[in-house]
Amino acid sequence: MSTPRVALVHACLRGGTGGSPTAVVLEHDADAPALGDDERRRIPAAFGTSHAVYIRPAGDITDLRFFTARGELPACGHGTIAALAFLAARHGGVAPYGATLRAAGRVFAGRAERDGELITAAFDPGPVSLREPAAGERTLVLEALGLAPDEAGPDVRIAGVGSERALVPVPSRAALATLRPDLARLRAVCDRFGLIGAYVHSRPSPQGALAARMFAPSIGVGEDVANANGTAALVAHLSGRGVHRIAVDMGDALGGRATITATAGPGPRVELGGTARVLTERDSRNSIDRKVGTWPSVA
Repeated sequence: MSTPRVALVHACLRGGTGGSPTAVVLEHDADAPALGDDERRRIPAAFGTSHAVYIRPAGDITDLRFFTARGELPACGHGTIAALAFLAARHGGVAPYGATLRAAGRVFAGRAERDGELITAAFDPGPVSLREPAAGERTLVLEALGLAPDEAGPDVRIAGVGSERALVPVPSRAALATLRPDLARLRAVCDRFGLIGAYVHSRPSPQGALAARMFAPSIGVGEDVANANGTAALVAHLSGRGVHRIAVDMGDALGGRATITATAGPGPRVELGGTARVLTERDSRNSIDRKVGTWPSVA
């Protein structure tokens, strides 16, 4: 098959730079080939990104589907930010852009606003489920992360935003930076308990600033540059302790720079936000050429 038209969006920038490169495909484009799920799964690996988002307008609703090289995901926070930025850039203008989105059967609102070449996007990721981990979950996840039981404290939680993951606190950014998990072991543990991975985070400052790392080997991502749904789960958890807004730095261990914001509102509502840059097709091509040597085919 021929190569579909793929845009690159750097989602969840920090200070206007960095972010998580995300492949974005507009599937109703008449010039693009029809894709099957095997092709959708191949595109993230072929284009040097951890995730890809596929956009299909359906009347007043825009459908989103998310894939890693391993397969489809029911939700992807930074992929949604990338999609909103792409749609806002395509729409043009500087006025706020709004969209009704649908992913995995859930309909929700998203918005984006341009400031020069940067686009700030926000959306409601949906309800967050929180529970205490079972004894085996806590013990085995911590062991796979290389953490002793007392290094994480009692505040480990299992949180779901589309898929469940472990939320694991560590005392400081320094402790987070030195973490060296056994990814094969973590994948086995997560597969056993139906988790996608472990979102490990430092403790928030009084202003809600912290750092996090997301290890998700069960979906084919050893470590995520930016993980917005994990951030949504964390703010929902911290809101019970009086922290209602956080700004989370991610990607530093990978040589990247990403920041995600999350706000817990009344009741269970959470809003996720991030700033993105949409590369032009030429810039997308140049960026991919530098990463993989050529504009790849997914045939």
